[in-house]
Amino acid sequence: MTEISISDFRADLAESLRRARKNPIRITNHGEAQVVVLDASTYEKMLNNLEELEDIEAFDEAIAENASGIPWDQVKKDLGF
Repeated sequence: MTEISISDFRADLAESLRRARKNPIRITNHGEAQVVVLDASTYEKMLNNLEELEDIEAFDEAIAENASGIPWDQVKKDLGF
């Protein structure tokens, strides 16, 4: 990940955005990280992965709360299969 100051980012915005499409850029202000600029497809992938992890976590929590579960044969019977 490239790191640049906010003033350098602002000085050549078009070039900075072009670079961010290839590799995320961490923008700093007085040496402190403020934001990260990245291409939209990477952002969408990150969101999808986060949602998937949240679903897995919710599933794991549900399993832990109801450790006994419902036998598969009972589920089929209840659904009329």
